[in-house]
Amino acid sequence: MDAEMVLRLIREALLLTLVLSALPVLAAMIIGLLISLFQAATQIQEQTLTVVPKIIAVFLALGVGGLWMLRQLIQFATVLFENIGRVGT
Repeated sequence: MDAEMVLRLIREALLLTLVLSALPVLAAMIIGLLISLFQAATQIQEQTLTVVPKIIAVFLALGVGGLWMLRQLIQFATVLFENIGRVGT
């Protein structure tokens, strides 16, 4: 395994991290935008009104996309461990 292979694996790991975190982050952003519009329209400035729906949205996003995320992580880990086995050859 040469330096190019290591850099490719690092790049894939960072890209996978970005892709897997996108679903919960987008869910929180969308809910945050909707709640802030609601707060601006009603002039209610309660902090718990923003936090609780975001937490629920993130948990729902993880529940919906969790199996896909797990499959992606397992696939990457399999490739990673196969390449680690080739170190020194």
